[in-house]
Amino acid sequence: MYAKSAKDLEVYKLSFELAMEIFFISKDFPKEEKYSLTDQIRRSSRSVCANLREVWAKRRYIAHFTSKLTDCDGENSETETWLSFAYCCEYINGDDYKNLVEKNNRIGQMLGNMMTKAEMFCKNK
Repeated sequence: MYAKSAKDLEVYKLSFELAMEIFFISKDFPKEEKYSLTDQIRRSSRSVCANLREVWAKRRYIAHFTSKLTDCDGENSETETWLSFAYCCEYINGDDYKNLVEKNNRIGQMLGNMMTKAEMFCKNK
């Protein structure tokens, strides 16, 4: 199936799902983390989706497309760091941590594949 929108991409769907899971889990983080860990993990996880929407709209040139995908990948990597802090601070349990990191890693793999095959996604091949 050809993706008409970034929302049709499996990587977008999975990153949105991860961002929503993080949102609900982070509701139980301590209040003192509101402006640090909670805000940061929500921002970086949501940024993957937002950047995917932006990159889809700017897929005219392969170099630009790849550059914007690296932004997505960077935000995704940042999210994994915040997940590690949340786990080490005992704000999330081991099962939740494992599930979230597995999804995060899968998103990273999908973004890497998109970067490798950027010409398949760009309008001007």
